Amino acid sequence: MDQNQQAFRDYLALEKKYSMHTVNGYAKDLEFFSLFLTREFDQANLSEVNYSQIRSWIVSMVDQGISNSSINRKISSLKAYYKFLLKAKQIEVSPLIKHKALKTPKIIQIPFSESEVDQVLTHLTFPDGFEGIRDKLIIDLFYTTGIRRAELIELQLAAVDLYNATLKVLGKRNKERIMPIHPVLVDQINVYKSERACLEQIKDQHHFFLTSKGVKLSDSFVYRIINHYFSAVSEKVKRSPHILRHTFATHLLNNGADINSVKELLGHSSLASTQVYTHSSLAELKKVCETAHPRNQK
Repeated sequence: MDQNQQAFRDYLALEKKYSMHTVNGYAKDLEFFSLFLTREFDQANLSEVNYSQIRSWIVSMVDQGISNSSINRKISSLKAYYKFLLKAKQIEVSPLIKHKALKTPKIIQIPFSESEVDQVLTHLTFPDGFEGIRDKLIIDLFYTTGIRRAELIELQLAAVDLYNATLKVLGKRNKERIMPIHPVLVDQINVYKSERACLEQIKDQHHFFLTSKGVKLSDSFVYRIINHYFSAVSEKVKRSPHILRHTFATHLLNNGADINSVKELLGHSSLASTQVYTHSSLAELKKVCETAHPRNQK
């Protein structure tokens, strides 16, 4: 890694306040491009790149069967890097100034139905003891708060305020927000905390959610929990923490919540990010019109 790339990492982490996961993602994309440049053009300096070289990289990724959305993400990392070099006056013009993103199909995420969520939380049997209590609380927290997976994993013990019924979470770019705890969760949280205190050893003491070995959860661990329980009640292809977050937003909108309030609860920086969830509520409104409008009843 050269000096510019290290400075770029520091810029993302310290100035932009990106998470280490995001910073590492940007760095890995730059590394892949750097390896391609060295192999195909015998060139290691990213600041001297022209667009035709970047175009060759794009073509090679297409040939490898890499999806357009993944390619766009990698090019987005390059764009951010060259924007940084412009700011640092290391280059005068970005080689990506005229680049247009590859077309990608719009993927509509299908949320769980209210019935499916109810079946998991009310009718499924969770294992006795710490793990079952933890798993149910995780599912309920996703559904009642819309919390992101990374936010749930990094949730601190001290950030759970039962007196005020709130959670304090660090979202993207280390943006802090306060989220309300649904009253139904207060008793569950107290039971979980009692079970958590009885673990034989706790390594990650400050993290709220732990494995039975006392360490914080991983991304894949949380995904497996959601996929495991919802596979028992849903045939949907995608059963992930993000779908539960999507479900939270969709069910709020379906039941009349103001979109700006949903935006704040989700921790979105712009309304455009929240509007991707409105397709499901529009589908619900369409269903109401089809079944209730006098013209359709004739």
